[in-house]
Amino acid sequence: MSPNMKKSATTVLALIIVFVAGGLAHASQNAISAATQECLDCHTIVTPGIVADWQKSRHAQTTPQQALALPAIERRISTDQIDAPLKSVVVGCAECHTMNPQGHEQDRYEHNGFVIHTVVSPTDCASCHPVEVEDFSHNLMSQAYGNLMDNPVYKVMVDNTNGLATFTGTGFHHEGADDMSNADSCLACHGTIVQVTGMETRETQMGDMDFPLLSNWPNAGVGRINPDGSKGACASCHMRHQFSIEVARKPYTCAECHKGPDVPAFKVYSVSVHGNIQKSVDKYWDYTAVPWTVGEDFTAPTCATCHASELVNSEGEILAKRSHRMNDRIPWRIFGLPYAHPHPVSANTTTIVNKAGLTLPTELSGELVQSALISAEEMAQRQERMEKVCSGCHAQQWVKGHFSRLDRSIETSNHMTLQATQILSTAWQEGLAQGLPQGANPFDEALEMKWIEQWLFYGNSVRFATAMGGVDYGVFADGRWTQARNLQEMGDYLKFLRASQPEK
Repeated sequence: MSPNMKKSATTVLALIIVFVAGGLAHASQNAISAATQECLDCHTIVTPGIVADWQKSRHAQTTPQQALALPAIERRISTDQIDAPLKSVVVGCAECHTMNPQGHEQDRYEHNGFVIHTVVSPTDCASCHPVEVEDFSHNLMSQAYGNLMDNPVYKVMVDNTNGLATFTGTGFHHEGADDMSNADSCLACHGTIVQVTGMETRETQMGDMDFPLLSNWPNAGVGRINPDGSKGACASCHMRHQFSIEVARKPYTCAECHKGPDVPAFKVYSVSVHGNIQKSVDKYWDYTAVPWTVGEDFTAPTCATCHASELVNSEGEILAKRSHRMNDRIPWRIFGLPYAHPHPVSANTTTIVNKAGLTLPTELSGELVQSALISAEEMAQRQERMEKVCSGCHAQQWVKGHFSRLDRSIETSNHMTLQATQILSTAWQEGLAQGLPQGANPFDEALEMKWIEQWLFYGNSVRFATAMGGVDYGVFADGRWTQARNLQEMGDYLKFLRASQPEK
């Protein structure tokens, strides 16, 4: 054997020894249950990417018992007690996919000697994270499916957006949207209703196996209605199968559903000072620290900083408690509705009905449905919580000045929406467009669609730009300029409609 061949053989042997030793060390430090090990034995071959992802996760490195041994403020889990045998093994395949079989009556099935379910739900995650699951149940996101699809006003807009329009020679015939188009559109973020519709046999690398057929799948929408009846998908933010807190804290995760133009949060963040700092220096940040120390672990906020994470200052004093409600620090609801308004009391907004009989928290005039919205006192408490987050980096005058500008931005953008609404209402009253007074679709004519853009795109952009410091975006990129231009075009279009009418 040549010297080079001997050297290569020695290197390979050394690598094998290191690999085996590392694997044994990993196995000795982390107790994997027998059931999970059986899953891994097959899925390392069948779905190696999933297994590799899980092996990098905190779930694979830490047992619940070890997690509970940490000081309370450093824990990622919120339960005080884990029952045996779960507490002494790492959280693996079996610990999630065989959890709560009594609650998975619809979607459980036999698989290689185990009774498992495909869809891991918040109810399953609550075994270790009950506070987070309870918080999320009070979050608008948890009701995202129903708040969209069970709201008659928005359901019409969904159908008009996703349904097919057929030109008839004089106009359009609109059809309702199909489930697949909705799942690929609005419901990709809002969530679908997932149910078991039957079973099928599939050929796999391990032979023929039976699997349940899931409707409206795949989906990881925040308001997904799961086969066990629970609402939400933790994997919307904590992606499978690492379920990483780092991923959830980075703005790119929120960007999946908050990019615009209807919710331009990520676009605004990207051009803000905060976004610039994050992109420039976050390689020095610690996205995994719990709690998250302002100025040490990070030096500019991400979405999670302001809305979810537990924050402390360099002295260890708590600036904000961890929350998965997402609106604990938000007094105003600034997107998705014609007018910005105080946050609703209930996450289920389908119970709100205004004087006109519409499922909206305001009248078309902008008047608030006060009984359905949080009080001025609650708004002040939420703003105080958000201002405390800001105080980790900014002086009081800076913080107060910022929120004063946001109040003014809400006033001006709502005013511009009101003017557009008055133009549209005039067209309806004069019979130049067919809308609410005629019992017709209020979203399917050119003037009506421009009205939607006035609040759903441009009003939102103005408010987000102020709230997040993306000032230039709030002027010429779907902001104030665009609101003004769109309003003028609506006025001109009303003149055109009037002029096109036959003389009486």
